[in-house]
Amino acid sequence: MANQPRLIIQLPRGGAVDRQLSAQAPRSIASGEVVVEVGPTDAEGNLEPAAAGQVVLSVPSPEALARQAGEVRRVIARAGKGVEPLVVLVEAAEELREDELAPMLEAAGHTSRAVILRIIRDG
Repeated sequence: MANQPRLIIQLPRGGAVDRQLSAQAPRSIASGEVVVEVGPTDAEGNLEPAAAGQVVLSVPSPEALARQAGEVRRVIARAGKGVEPLVVLVEAAEELREDELAPMLEAAGHTSRAVILRIIRDG
């Protein structure tokens, strides 16, 4: 059986991060540990709202994920059991680096629930 991805990244189709990841994916994406889903946007270029998921954290940028690694781990660990995916919202991003993904991947390894990183708009 194939390994399941540990993290799903949802981002606006055609946005800066979509272009960056298409041109040069970080190791975790290239390895299949992370799956990228590009989604439709509204008239302002914002990712359309998700149909499901429990938002556990919202940060202004991906840099905050690296700075607040302990908080990322804590909120995902405290979310408990359930069926809805756990969602971390990033308000805006121009790029996404491996060091910013690392806290999400580490935290996702400690829950049985799906973990989604949603990037709402270009930064």
